[in-house]
Amino acid sequence: MAQCVQSVQELIPDSFVPCVAALCSEEAERLTRLNHLSFAELLKPFSRLTSEVHMRDPNNQLHIIKNLKIAVSNIITQPPQPGAIRKLLNDVVSGSQPAEGLVANVITAGDYDLNISDRSVKASVPWYSNWKDMLMELQESSLYTATTPWFESYRETFLQSMPASDHEFLNHYLACMLVASSSEAEPVEQFSKLSQEQHQIQHNSDYSYPKWFIPNTLKYYVLLHDVSSGDEQRAESIYEEMKQKYGTQGCYLLKINSRTSNRASDEQIPDPWSQYLQKNSIQNQESYEDGPGTITSNKNSDNNLLSLDGLDNEVKDGLPNNFRAHPLQLDSSSDPSNSIDGPDHVKSTSLLHETKKANTGIIHGACLTLTDHDRIRQFIQEFTFRGLLPHIEKTIRQLNDQLISRKGLSRSLFSATKKWFSGSKVPEKGINELKNTSGLLYPPEAPELQIRKMADLCFLVQHYDLAYSCYHTAKKDFLNDQAMLYAAGALEMAAVSAFLHPGAPRPYPAHYMDTAIQTYRDICKNMVLAERCVLLSAEILKSQSKYSEAAALLIRLTSEQNTWKGMDSDLRSALLLEQAAHCFINMKSPMVRKYAFHMILAGHRFSKAGQKKHALRCYCQAMQVYKGKGWSLAEDHINFTIGRQSYTLRQLDNAVSAFRHILINESKQSAAQQGSFLREYLYVYKNVSQLSPDGPLPQLPLPYINSSATRVFFGHDRRPADGEKQAATHISLDQEYDYESSQQWRELEEQVVALVNKGVIPSNFHPTQYCLNSYSDNSRFPLAVVEEPITVEMAFRNPLKVPLLLTDLSLLWKFQPKDFSGKNNEVKELVISKPEMIGAEVISEFLINSEESKVARLKLFPHHIGELHILGVVYNLGTIQGSTTIDGIGALPGCHAGNHCLSMTVRGRQDLEIQGPRLNNTKEEKTSIKYGPDRRLDPIITEEMPLLEVFFIHFPTGLLCGEIRKAYVEFVNVSKCPLTGLKVVSKRPEFFTFGGNTAVLTPLSPSASENCSAYKTVVTDSTSVCAALTSSASSVDFGIGTGSQPEVIPVPLPDTVLLPGASVQLPMWLRGPDEEGVHEINFLFYYESVKRQPKIRHRILRHTAVVCTSRSLNVRATACRSNSLEDEEGRGGNMLVFVDVENVNTSEAGVKEFHIVQVSSSSKHWKLQKSVNLSENKDAKLASREKGKFCFKAVRSATQSSEKYTFADIIFGNEQIISSASPCADFFYRSLSFELKKPPAQPSVQTEKQSVEDAVRLIQKCSEVDLNIVVLWKAYVVEDSKQLILEGQHHVILRAIGKEAFSYPQKQEPPEMELLKFFRPENTTVSSRPSVEQLSNLIKASLHYPESFNHPFHQKSLCLVPVTLLLSNCSKADVDVIVDLRHKTTSPEALEIHGSFTWLGQTQYKLQLKSEEIHTLQLKACFVHTGVYNLGTPRVFAKLSDQDTVFETSQQNSMPALIIINNV
Repeated sequence: MAQCVQSVQELIPDSFVPCVAALCSEEAERLTRLNHLSFAELLKPFSRLTSEVHMRDPNNQLHIIKNLKIAVSNIITQPPQPGAIRKLLNDVVSGSQPAEGLVANVITAGDYDLNISDRSVKASVPWYSNWKDMLMELQESSLYTATTPWFESYRETFLQSMPASDHEFLNHYLACMLVASSSEAEPVEQFSKLSQEQHQIQHNSDYSYPKWFIPNTLKYYVLLHDVSSGDEQRAESIYEEMKQKYGTQGCYLLKINSRTSNRASDEQIPDPWSQYLQKNSIQNQESYEDGPGTITSNKNSDNNLLSLDGLDNEVKDGLPNNFRAHPLQLDSSSDPSNSIDGPDHVKSTSLLHETKKANTGIIHGACLTLTDHDRIRQFIQEFTFRGLLPHIEKTIRQLNDQLISRKGLSRSLFSATKKWFSGSKVPEKGINELKNTSGLLYPPEAPELQIRKMADLCFLVQHYDLAYSCYHTAKKDFLNDQAMLYAAGALEMAAVSAFLHPGAPRPYPAHYMDTAIQTYRDICKNMVLAERCVLLSAEILKSQSKYSEAAALLIRLTSEQNTWKGMDSDLRSALLLEQAAHCFINMKSPMVRKYAFHMILAGHRFSKAGQKKHALRCYCQAMQVYKGKGWSLAEDHINFTIGRQSYTLRQLDNAVSAFRHILINESKQSAAQQGSFLREYLYVYKNVSQLSPDGPLPQLPLPYINSSATRVFFGHDRRPADGEKQAATHISLDQEYDYESSQQWRELEEQVVALVNKGVIPSNFHPTQYCLNSYSDNSRFPLAVVEEPITVEMAFRNPLKVPLLLTDLSLLWKFQPKDFSGKNNEVKELVISKPEMIGAEVISEFLINSEESKVARLKLFPHHIGELHILGVVYNLGTIQGSTTIDGIGALPGCHAGNHCLSMTVRGRQDLEIQGPRLNNTKEEKTSIKYGPDRRLDPIITEEMPLLEVFFIHFPTGLLCGEIRKAYVEFVNVSKCPLTGLKVVSKRPEFFTFGGNTAVLTPLSPSASENCSAYKTVVTDSTSVCAALTSSASSVDFGIGTGSQPEVIPVPLPDTVLLPGASVQLPMWLRGPDEEGVHEINFLFYYESVKRQPKIRHRILRHTAVVCTSRSLNVRATACRSNSLEDEEGRGGNMLVFVDVENVNTSEAGVKEFHIVQVSSSSKHWKLQKSVNLSENKDAKLASREKGKFCFKAVRSATQSSEKYTFADIIFGNEQIISSASPCADFFYRSLSFELKKPPAQPSVQTEKQSVEDAVRLIQKCSEVDLNIVVLWKAYVVEDSKQLILEGQHHVILRAIGKEAFSYPQKQEPPEMELLKFFRPENTTVSSRPSVEQLSNLIKASLHYPESFNHPFHQKSLCLVPVTLLLSNCSKADVDVIVDLRHKTTSPEALEIHGSFTWLGQTQYKLQLKSEEIHTLQLKACFVHTGVYNLGTPRVFAKLSDQDTVFETSQQNSMPALIIINNV
């Protein structure tokens, strides 16, 4: 149970006190009325004795009574009505609430900290106590745990308002005060009248109420004297007369009203009455009617709310008979004393209200001084010492004597008879065996009742030992007679006496109480008495720390039974369940969940009893235990109830937050239930918002917004494709974020920015971000352009199984107009919701189905520059009509099951708060949790910028590898500013070209325009077959300057500016990439404003083209040295170029055949001279999987320009494609630059190695060729029964003699797995020695001789033939050469062959050849037979002259030199 202010040792004696009646004359009543008090009320604060009292028991032992209190009340001749008691109890409970705003107590129970709001100490401490210190002491003490003052008020009122019954005498009147005034004409006569009246009430059978303890009631005569107006001497003389008549012990002169009422306001006299009369103002039960016989003033019992001062506050609340009915129904059927029905309700409600009004703001005791207070206290002392206690002492002796004398006679006879018939010991029968004889009544003078009377008297004067023995005796007698009501009463009081006995010789007999409760409840059907038993027993068990038993006892009385229904049962059950809950939490190991469960039960019963505030409090306390434990259905139930109760109590904010919790936790409820919750929520919300229609918009809990998934897009939506026109893909919210591609775009932008800024990226450069999301860098304020929309995409999720309908959905923002040009820096005021500054899009309806995630895109249109802050969204939340059926839960008032309820909407907002990335750079950030800013919702609106749109016309999606196609690009400036500096950057510049500067100069042939060829062609004369047509061009003309970045290509706009609204169409040639497959090619268009802007320097537009390529031709080429000396200059500058072309197309693309129409060469040093094809077939056709072989003679160019490339075309048709013009040359240059991009080897810095390095470079140059072959082809395609001609070109770059080159990238074989070797390299510097192959190309040797030689062998046996050996130095350095003519003797076979001829003369020559020098040696060969001989036997060795370490290397031998010797 909860902590009480009083201990049980104080509570029980204060609950059972001697009762004294008061009967006043009208004049006496008038005197006390001057203080707004009745006589009984006047005495209330002073009714506890301040000192110990002594009396003697029947054995003449001295007995000390401590803290005795008496209860004085006016006589009421009607028993209190159950309805009145019910209303009183209900009011007491509802009037005692936990204080608002007091610091709540936190009790630690197990792992829980329970926050229990507490108002254990009322400000009702009597004025004369030093209560402040007491309060402080109490708060600091360990006992200050959860208290329940409403329960204590209830218990105290319940015990006071118990009607007097015949089976017990505790609240019967022991004495009667007869009060008259000294101002009356005949006071003594008045006393006689009062005495007779009392006698009539007690002994006349017309009055069954009130009850009197014994026939001989003590009468005490009190003379009231008004000091301020009365005659003091007269009063004294009357008092003397009274003493003569009634004795000094039986009368008293009480002087009051010492100060006149008009002086009342001058000084403040404390008012000790207000705390008792506050209740009366609630209950309003005073009715002062004239006529002494029908006085219905208060019948009082005590109030034990607070005993801080040790002088208890004494309250006995009067219960008039004219109460309206009340929900609390007292069960009085089995109590004969309650069977008299009260009169009808007399007092009208209007009268009640008047009385209530009158009671507020009244000062009580206004005519009393502190001396009067002392006099009243003295009077109570005198009355108790001189009158009441001697009377009680005498009565106890008389009863004792009677019992002893009776026991001698009848009792002994009676018991003897019993023993005779039934054995010596009568066992106590079990409760279930006893007959239901609760109706048995004893006559008032029955000896059994005399024992009970004596027991009750002893109990009232705290003589618990004697009381116990009397109760025990009476209990046996009652059980023997099977008078169960009497027996239960005796058992109950015996148990209490045993507990209260100070020596405690015997333990507390809890089973007595259990039996008493069971008897009251089950046999006597008297719930009031059962409840009293439970309240007392539970307190006793609690004081012994038997919380478990106390809880069980309390819960037992709360079960709903048929005898036990109605609102009084609900209030009682609620209070007892709450106390049981506190028992569970006060155990040694607290049972917190049981506490919570019983708090819920208590809250439910409070709710049924109409105690809404207490119900709400119970549910809130239980919620602390259930919250966050995963018991979602329990949480939902509690929150729902809290919401309902709060709504009923008009605590709308609490109601809203409780319903909000039900909706935002992942609910496991059914759809119908969720629909019901949502409707209740909307209904409550609507009421809240109606209270303050102009207040800020409330935060709505639904739907969920995933703030971090919010994306912001700056710019217009992409235009859809229009026929052949396809808009640039740019960026849109429909694209998924891809880290790799965003890095690629960033690199492209960096490339072009670096180029524009002379190769350096500016320090303040940040990549342009048009779409901000959780992956982008949002640490800076994004830049938006005025008049360009800002789109915010929000991710909504509906957690409910009920669809949500959002209407009038728009963004919430604030805007600060600013001028960034720096002219006027004053900040204008914040603007919120001004459409002329910022226009906002409104979505009229947005439906989110059950448990659906859905994105909404909302736009803002900035019309002014400044700082914009997007705060959140504002919308009406509702649900669809008829989406769910109404469930069993009753709808709130006004929320019917009609459509208007289901379609109810409330307007509210949700804020977008995005947490930035966690910081992890400095040590401090790593050790703590800090988050950076995320500014994606705070764009800065800047001045107008140009806006480019790009459209692609006839842009292909499929190409053959190497195919050339012409498309058009349209550039449109859709803004109001001119744009300039348009460039495009791509990682694949070899894919496209806008044409070079020569594009305009080349005339178009008619057939070219007929066939829509992408090439520039000229018709050729058919005579010039196989001979090369040469032209030249510079790479500068094609935008491939030296040192520039080939990826950045300026777009050739006319006048380099695109005016607002203007559009330009430019041709764009595309070439299918050499690898087959799907290619994504990124274009980034860069442009600037003509007027420099401070915030944005440039803008970009992205486009991703997807092209699928299929296989066409494979071209491979090799070059080898020619032996002939036929070139005009006589220098060894001839080469043979072999070109193999294979058709690898798998006719999926519908290609019938390829025609090779032209082979062109391009080089600074070489050119193709003629085709060496011997076949007469001029047309080179390749069907599927066919291969063709071409051989060309190449010669050195006449013009050796470092800038210009010489183009030579060998034509296989009747049209020359001008290879030095666009687009052929463009793609050639692009492929070339693509090759050149491969990084060259870095030259070494070490000086001693320098010479070696130079030598190596010289040697490498010998075998280098720089000749590029371009193969141009046409493909004939049949598509939809139409024949199309596709055209294209392949490039082969020949780098070295004898090395095969390919047009398509070679797949590299993955290296085989090797074991990993760990070793320490001896020499880390790798010597860069040229390879043998490179060294063997230093000298080109060729023999010149007649092909056949005729010799008359019959005349001369030896045949001598002159042979010229031509040695040509291919390198640019001096070379030492050794020529060895001796035959190599490797095998006898070789000897045989060579043995038939020999060289004459010197067999070895040592020469030195200068750079590129040609040297001739005249040799003679000697033959002895006719035949065919190979003259290619001379071996040539060479090394660089200045290299000592390198040995001479054998030079590559050219082809066999065959000679035929004939005999003539």
